[in-house]
Amino acid sequence: MVDLTSAQWRKSTRSGSNGGDCVEVADNLTGIVAVRDSKDPHGPILTFAPTAWASFVRRTRTSR
Repeated sequence: MVDLTSAQWRKSTRSGSNGGDCVEVADNLTGIVAVRDSKDPHGPILTFAPTAWASFVRRTRTSR
């Protein structure tokens, strides 16, 4: 299990201003990037390897 107690969550810049339907990202952790739904901060959290997250972000930026 991954220790997320030191996670510093920030709202994704891609979430926009859509009434609170936001994705939060914690990229300050060693070896992982954590992602959660801001409406459910105690709910499920997805974790990714930094390289996988960077690839996802890169692909979503170029897929417009």
